[in-house]
Amino acid sequence: VVKITSKAVPNARSNRTLGPQRQGTGVVIDSEGLVLTIGYLITEADTIELSTADGKAVPATVIGYDNRTGFGLVKALRPLPVKPVQFGQSSTIGERELVLIVGFDGVAPAYVVSRRPFIGYWEYLLDEAIYTAPATVNWSGAALLSREGKLLGIGSLVVGDAMGTRQQVPGNMFVPIDLLKPLLGDLIATGKSSAKPRPWIGVNSQEVQGNVIITRVSAEGPAEA
Repeated sequence: VVKITSKAVPNARSNRTLGPQRQGTGVVIDSEGLVLTIGYLITEADTIELSTADGKAVPATVIGYDNRTGFGLVKALRPLPVKPVQFGQSSTIGERELVLIVGFDGVAPAYVVSRRPFIGYWEYLLDEAIYTAPATVNWSGAALLSREGKLLGIGSLVVGDAMGTRQQVPGNMFVPIDLLKPLLGDLIATGKSSAKPRPWIGVNSQEVQGNVIITRVSAEGPAEA
């Protein structure tokens, strides 16, 4: 893995929620310098820098971003002295499986505690996400590895209900690596998926006592119009 530091373009729309400077982890996936991460680290990025464990910095550029899954792909502009990881099969990992969460700052053991949909208030949906516990810090873009050291997912969020809404157990949510496999060629070739995009309304919402409350309307979006 490598450390990713990005700086957003001036007046980026995402600065309000993500800030102008972002930091997290990237996972080297081939010998040509392709690095997989979570997309919000590189959304509207102006500059990207990758740092290796020995402190060396390498400039990088954005290759692609997929809104549906949340995956982001960057490419180092100089060779990286990092061995690429092999992909595993996230669909075969069951609950109570021991895994490793590997970020730029270290390694943390965890267990898979559930596999279920994730619905984000910012109009983001995963039909099935991987949830682990206990919670770890610096999860953004972190690698979820199997016991064999193969990549199972990419870290996205810290959550308070890793085991479901009935049990308030803190943990982390990972985007399954199987979702990347049919997209990777498109991301490299065109920077986005060739699948039909999902509609976007431009609202943040929250459920309160069975009602949907609009908490934010995105500037210049469809909802505002």
